[in-house]
Amino acid sequence: MNFINKKLLVIFLLATTLMACSSTDDEDEKTKVAELPDIDQQFRPDVVWSKSIGGISNYFSRLKPAVAYNTVYSASRDGDIYAFDISSGKKIWHTDISSILYKSGFFESKKSAMLAGGLTAGENKIFVGSENGELFALDAKNGDLIWQSKVKGEIIAKPAVDSGSVVVNTVSGVIEAFNVSDGKKQWLVEQEVPPLSLRGTSTPVIAAGGVLVGSAAGDLTVYILENGQEGWTAQIGEATGSTELERVVDVDSAPVVFGDKIYSISSRGNLTAIDLRSGRVVWKRQYSSYRNIVIDGNGIFITDVRGHIYSLDRIDGLEQWSQLSLTNRNVTGPVVVGDYIVVGDFEGYLHWLNKETGDIVAQHRVDSSGVYATPIVVNDILYVQSRDGDLEAIKTP
Repeated sequence: MNFINKKLLVIFLLATTLMACSSTDDEDEKTKVAELPDIDQQFRPDVVWSKSIGGISNYFSRLKPAVAYNTVYSASRDGDIYAFDISSGKKIWHTDISSILYKSGFFESKKSAMLAGGLTAGENKIFVGSENGELFALDAKNGDLIWQSKVKGEIIAKPAVDSGSVVVNTVSGVIEAFNVSDGKKQWLVEQEVPPLSLRGTSTPVIAAGGVLVGSAAGDLTVYILENGQEGWTAQIGEATGSTELERVVDVDSAPVVFGDKIYSISSRGNLTAIDLRSGRVVWKRQYSSYRNIVIDGNGIFITDVRGHIYSLDRIDGLEQWSQLSLTNRNVTGPVVVGDYIVVGDFEGYLHWLNKETGDIVAQHRVDSSGVYATPIVVNDILYVQSRDGDLEAIKTP
């Protein structure tokens, strides 16, 4: 994306933010930010351990923890990567990517490594990308840098790892695959990027020998993992307006593979169920989101562009319930914890919703800086990172 297009995008996002934070009498109801809802707190989430690892400031980022090998891995935008024992939170190792990249004097300020895409664990390594177009592979046991490779574009989404390959999707529309062991390039493909798009890219997902990637043009495409050859493409977004702004249809959420179906959603368009093998659209429903979706049994749970949370039937896409009380609170994508759905918001609150009814039954505040990325859940423990870098492991009673 060229400089002019980036400026247009910044102006668009800034205008949207200002409207959302307005409190004038003539405020549009569509941009009004909901107050924190009063609830009947049914239980108190238990913080098992917490750490401070350095945050992302006011930058756009999808950095969030990764859990593997009985370890929690977390990173800051500046370049600090940590490994913590999953049970106790005790630090195992710390690596500063910035100090590896840039040699600075004693009195000089630290130069940011601009980490944004990651973390992903696989094949005994930790992978993370940067806005500078660099992909790093670290040893999962000790944090040593094993290799780094240059990529043609900013990496702001998690890499995908499987079958000896690590695949990254970039802002410029370039998708590249590298050898997991040594970082050598295996293949490269380019997707067309519209003149205006959201600040985000789809996290690649590897399944059944293919790489599933959403595009800024509103499509979901599968590429053969072995050689990058394009398979089928399915349209997810629907550009219905007459202006470039109205025709932004990015597919920024990661596709979800469940059985023989893929589920994907566009920032303007549809939630779509697709046959994995053929790319045939099974059903579509009009929901718009750039957040990740989650599937649990026969339920699909989504957060739309206005922060509304929905439960839908996985088989036919029919709506089961909706929760509208978190409107425009920059709500994260949902995750499932036992009998509950959990989302975060821009004021740093986590909200537990009853999975069957959508009622908010508990809240917990991480900190005031905000929860910006979808939490992750491993063995019913929730791991969440705030904008200021507070990392918490939380147990639901």
